[in-house]
Amino acid sequence: MVTRIPAPSKATPGKGSSPLRTMRDQAPEVARKAAQALPPAARKAATVMQKNVRRAATGMLGLSGERMSKVDTAWLRMDSHSNLMMINGVWTLSPGITWAALCERVQQRLLQYPRFRQRVVEDAAGATWVEDRNFDIAAHVLREKLPHRKGHSMQRALQDRVGELAMQPLDTRRPLWQMHLIEDFVGDDGAKGSALIVRIHHCIADGIALISVTMSLIDGGSEPPKRKARADKEAATAEDWIADALIKPFTGLTIKALDLAGDSAAKSLQMLGDPEKAMHHGLAGTMDMARVAYQLVSDAAALALMPDDSPTRLKGQPGSAKRVAWCPPIPLEEVKAIGKALNCSINDVLLSCVAGAIGGYLRSQGDDPTGQEIRAMIPVNLRPMEEAWKLGNRFGLVPLVLPIGVANPVERVYEVRKRMNALKGSTQPILAFAMLAVAGLMIKPAQDALLNLFGRKTTAVMTNVPGPKEQLTLCGSRVTQCMFWVPQSGDIGLGVSILSYGGGVQFGVITDTTLCPEPQQIIDAFAPEFDQLSLLTLMLPWGE
Repeated sequence: MVTRIPAPSKATPGKGSSPLRTMRDQAPEVARKAAQALPPAARKAATVMQKNVRRAATGMLGLSGERMSKVDTAWLRMDSHSNLMMINGVWTLSPGITWAALCERVQQRLLQYPRFRQRVVEDAAGATWVEDRNFDIAAHVLREKLPHRKGHSMQRALQDRVGELAMQPLDTRRPLWQMHLIEDFVGDDGAKGSALIVRIHHCIADGIALISVTMSLIDGGSEPPKRKARADKEAATAEDWIADALIKPFTGLTIKALDLAGDSAAKSLQMLGDPEKAMHHGLAGTMDMARVAYQLVSDAAALALMPDDSPTRLKGQPGSAKRVAWCPPIPLEEVKAIGKALNCSINDVLLSCVAGAIGGYLRSQGDDPTGQEIRAMIPVNLRPMEEAWKLGNRFGLVPLVLPIGVANPVERVYEVRKRMNALKGSTQPILAFAMLAVAGLMIKPAQDALLNLFGRKTTAVMTNVPGPKEQLTLCGSRVTQCMFWVPQSGDIGLGVSILSYGGGVQFGVITDTTLCPEPQQIIDAFAPEFDQLSLLTLMLPWGE
């Protein structure tokens, strides 16, 4: 049974009109009345946002290109002195590959995605993707040699270089990505080969979408499906824009609140991407600007009321330098076996080990984490996997409190399971997506104020991405390891990444050096935590 939300009495569309058009016509009056009830500072921010809406909706910008979505715009403008919104990744390859072979592969496959040929032009109302007429492959695929430092392995030199690049902004005059190839690299295992560092700005795509990009680059990969051309290539209409930036996320939130999204958040958003289908379900035209304003204020208040994290050394004002570390793969089958024995998911097991490793690191620094908890923002995919090739950002965020103070590994994994179960069915992922959409309309100071609500209550950003199950080859060479690191926003100084690939699971950390100078110490605590959990699982008194 579908519950219909009654339309406002003045919103009854006349003959030949549509609910979306009615919403557009009424929006100024509704927004004016809503603004009158706001404090002066909020009214000023709302006025700026309204101007940006009008500019973006009416196509007054005079740019030839594709308008960037409001969510992607929010990520574009989130760069700060301490945190750049780049996804950083590393591949190690054996045997090595050449720069010429990599350039050829990139031209054949990666450049089939328009985003990797387009630069970003910002304006007061947002940003536009514009074809780079002077595109130069040599400016994006670079060859490097790692500096040799006495007493340091090439693996350590590679980690240091990734940390340096994580704080080097991409050239905004060009498409926002780069690859750095170290043709001659020897890992800690002694195998000779190459290493590839990849940097991609988050406004291009999220982690799930970039897995799709990865699969097109590898040997045997296929080109992305062709996009259907828009009838109007110059600019989206006002109705198109409102449907894309406001109707989809906020109507999706309403559906979840009414328990009408039984299948999944991704399916809900996919359905609402089609205004005709939305109208068929009586949903379009029901979310006026006042509802959006009310929802934004109430949801921001809910975030603000979240309790603060425990004050650990990992939370504070970050500096301007990063360092990364990662561990050798752990067999995925062993993780699955522990999860099955404890009636927990793979995620429960891995996140428990992450909490244990962070707690162990704090103990090694002389701190006592007993009774302490930290909050990690975890991305949740909001798109059907078959649409990942379209790029862009389609994920929400949920806050998970990690029990770093629980020393017993089995007790900790059950505590993580309890907290993960409590998040199931939550509206928070769609809420976060909607907040990013609205943040993309704001001037940067207002956007920062809104998004800092996340940062003030959060110690880490953590993501778990399912990579390819089979080992990959690139230009004839085997990809022996792959790892990536998520960006942190605001004052967050810790990023944790979990990636499954080729039958193994890897754990990576990126830290601000002011808050955590040696992330390798957190990494070194991960494997012992997993081994201890495995041993205790075997020792439990199982019944017949």
